[in-house]
Amino acid sequence: MLNFLMELGTGFAFVGREYRLQIGNTEQYVDMLFYNIKRHCYVVVEVKIVEFEPGFISQTATYVSAVNHTLKGEGDTQTIGLLICKTKDNILAKYAVETSTEPIGISEYELNALMPKDFKGTLPTIEELEQGLSENTVN
Repeated sequence: MLNFLMELGTGFAFVGREYRLQIGNTEQYVDMLFYNIKRHCYVVVEVKIVEFEPGFISQTATYVSAVNHTLKGEGDTQTIGLLICKTKDNILAKYAVETSTEPIGISEYELNALMPKDFKGTLPTIEELEQGLSENTVN
């Protein structure tokens, strides 16, 4: 989390993970919610583990609008949305963002730096896990 905050830049305060929003009769959950102290605004962050899809814009825009209606105070500026996807087609993303009136940015992420190269060899195989489970099962 600290590395993520550092990449966002200065002035970000973490509000919550899986932040619950009551929208009408439904409960919706924002992946991460921040408040930017310098810009005086909330920042909705949605993370997707798949390639960008246009429907993600609608979901993020809904959350941005809901935060504006339920959390934003008089001194706060417009809430910003940040959609982070595994990959994206830049042209598709550009067209999709242009359909929203909410300020939303889209970014990609890379996971290869999270796991050391030699780490995979230290994990047990599926067969080893199944064998260990069957040995520890009490009948």
